[in-house]
Amino acid sequence: MSDGAYRAGETALLAVVEEAEPLVGPWRRRFDAAAAAGVPAHVTVLVPFLDLDRLDAATVDDLSALIGEHGPFTVRFDRCGRFPDALYLAPTPDRPFRELTEAVAARWPEAPPYGGRFADIVPHLTVAHRRQEHVYDEVEAVLTTGLPLAATVTSITLFVSDGDRWHGRAEFPLDR
Repeated sequence: MSDGAYRAGETALLAVVEEAEPLVGPWRRRFDAAAAAGVPAHVTVLVPFLDLDRLDAATVDDLSALIGEHGPFTVRFDRCGRFPDALYLAPTPDRPFRELTEAVAARWPEAPPYGGRFADIVPHLTVAHRRQEHVYDEVEAVLTTGLPLAATVTSITLFVSDGDRWHGRAEFPLDR
């Protein structure tokens, strides 16, 4: 998820990682505006997804069936990674996240991951965003002492923005 203004009716599909919250929550609240907007620790599957006005019952049913074709999985976060504007935890394996993103984007090509801004999808759990390098260094030093962290992903949650905050709207189990 990106920092900045959110558009009312914008949606996102997120793999919420509750197990990470004790480690990353305090840092995210300080250094990631998405946390302040109500987004829990997560790995993004697809953002932006379809606008809320496009999510009729048939689309929600299709989404539920598509996500349900994937099974639950366990990941480890054992290292930090960086983008030029973010510090994140890297999931291993990352393939299940990639497969979910690819499946949803293939079904709804009008909703490419991150609006099509990046050629490669890198699954990640953002901890700090748009900060100075020394902030990333400080946060990473502390996070590393709490790793590795294991998590089991059993569902994908649809989040909807009201323009200021994000709210979980529906949860789709990984059923396979």
